[in-house]
Order: sequence, then structure tokens, then C-alpha cells
Amino acid sequence: MKLYTSMGPNPRFVQMFIAEKGLNIEEQAVDLMSGENRQDAYLAKNPAGQIPALELDNGAIISETTAICEYLEETSPATPLVGTTAEERAETRMWTRRIDLKICEPLGTGFRSAEGAPIFQDRMRLVPEGADSLKAIAQDGVKWLDQQLEGKEFIAGDRLTMADLKLFCFLDFGNSVGQPLDPDNTNVLAWYERIKQRPSAG
Repeated sequence: MKLYTSMGPNPRFVQMFIAEKGLNIEEQAVDLMSGENRQDAYLAKNPAGQIPALELDNGAIISETTAICEYLEETSPATPLVGTTAEERAETRMWTRRIDLKICEPLGTGFRSAEGAPIFQDRMRLVPEGADSLKAIAQDGVKWLDQQLEGKEFIAGDRLTMADLKLFCFLDFGNSVGQPLDPDNTNVLAWYERIKQRPSAG
């Protein structure tokens, strides 16, 4: 297998997932800044132009971060990060979806439409007039999650899942692009510091 990867929270999420699983997968860097992911050679592999993408040994390409992680979970079930039962898997998928909709998507779109506009303005449709509102929606999502984390070590309770890894990568990215964590969200902040200490976050 080969992972096409680059900078940014989505590639980092998959890299953290791989590290937590203890897998060794070849990586090939794709130059996001120059737009290599929007050029014909890469689009022939992933027509959506997104990074990361996982190339299987038979040449098949899997993109979308959660799909990549779910594939790796099924093919390497040791150190489960999705779950070992139907209930655990459903719980992980529920939290991952909530985090996507409430935090990650508005955070990322808010960045691309504001600070990231010089990079992305010729590659996709941006909504600069909505950037501040999108960032506020992400902050609202973090505040909501803060209540849900009361008394929990991880998002799904006592087990680390891909929901934790994805959220950490996006919040850590947000901290570096003008969307810092609100210190009033003490449960999220404590959770963030716990995940930050994991070797996979280094």
C-alpha cells in the first residue's frame, strides 16, 4: 500500500490513525501548495483531487479519510480504533459524523474562505462572506462537545477512537490558523492536552 499525503489536518488524521494502529505504510508526498493534487497525474488516481488517498496493492484507490481509516481497521483489526462490536462501531461513527458536521467542516471551510483564500481561491468555490459565521459555528460545536466530554477520558468514553484523532487534528490546525481553543471549554482543553501527549501526535 501507499499513502498519498501532504500537510493539513486530513492527512495528519490518517497518519495518526496509522501510527496508533502500529502500521507501516509507504508514503508519497503530494505538494499541496503548488497544486500538485489538482494536476492530471494525481487526478487520474483521485478525481476529487483530495489528499490523502490510499493506493492498495492491486492499484485501487481509496480516498476520504474515514473510508481510509475504516478500511485499515477492517484489514488490521488489532488495536481497534473504530470498534470490536456493532454497538462500538456505531458509536464511533456517530461521534465522527457529529464532529465532522459541527466542528471540522465549518472550521476548515472558514479557514479556506479567509486565511487560506490565497491558496484555494483558484481551486474551489469559497464563501468569504460566510467565513466568520463558519468559524463561529465551529466554536459553537466545540462548546457543545465540552458538555458531552464531562467525566470522559475520550469522546466515546474510555476508548480512543478515530473520532478523537480527527477532532484533535482539526483543533490543533485551528490553533495555528486563528481559530484557537476557548479556554472556557475546560473539558475539551483537558482532552486536547491528553491526546497531544500521545506519541502519534508528535
